[in-house]
Amino acid sequence: MVTSDQRRRQLAREKYARQQLRREENRRKAKRRNAVIAAALAVVLAAGGAVYASVALTGDDSKDDTAGSDNSASSSPSSPAPSQSESSSAEPKMSVDAKATYAMALKTNEGDITITMDAAKTPRTVNSFSHLAAKKYFDGTKCHRLTTSGIFVLQCGDPKGDGTGGPGYTIPDENLDALGKAGPEGSVTYPAGTVAMANTGQPGSGGSQFFLVYKDTKLPPSYTPFGKIDAAGLEVVKDVAEAGVTGGATDGAPKKAVTIEKATVAKK
Repeated sequence: MVTSDQRRRQLAREKYARQQLRREENRRKAKRRNAVIAAALAVVLAAGGAVYASVALTGDDSKDDTAGSDNSASSSPSSPAPSQSESSSAEPKMSVDAKATYAMALKTNEGDITITMDAAKTPRTVNSFSHLAAKKYFDGTKCHRLTTSGIFVLQCGDPKGDGTGGPGYTIPDENLDALGKAGPEGSVTYPAGTVAMANTGQPGSGGSQFFLVYKDTKLPPSYTPFGKIDAAGLEVVKDVAEAGVTGGATDGAPKKAVTIEKATVAKK
């Protein structure tokens, strides 16, 4: 005959067994979920994905989108960012000296940033920035993304302010071997001060978005490195990064909002 004490112990054992089964099932579910997330991140990284170490430095939407739509980043009323319908769907004709060095001066609310660009190494990228700056494309636009973990970049150049805007045309990748061969993990070091093109993860998909590296960052060699930030400008970006991301995240809108008030490109 089973005593009440034995019965209690049996019920306790059965309860414990059920708990263990539930825990094991939860562990399996968590493992599957984490595997899916890891796989998705791996795909993003392999595709060129920020700004990419677990996040993608994607940018520029499809050609049928409008960069000056109602949900765009606020632009200066006197010099609105041109919509894609106002920009040519074709890459602008070469108008820069392909043997010269150019300076892109970004006047921002947080301080001035000057980017030196070598047209001999990235002629079509420099030409595109010269073309867009002349049309006041960047004036009044926000740097919409800051990353503070894994990769260390401030991403700008989107008139929409949400990472989906572009000029209506794309430019080819250039100078991809400038930072050396990729290591076993498939990445190279983008040194602090580097300025490179964001893209959609596909070759030749750069538009107007670019990212400023404020701390050495490992990324796939998939982003055209086309410029170097001056010392004062790098301090501006570092100050923005030090303030962090809105909401305490590690990837999102910078807490210290950065607006490009005016962008100009001139031959040095």
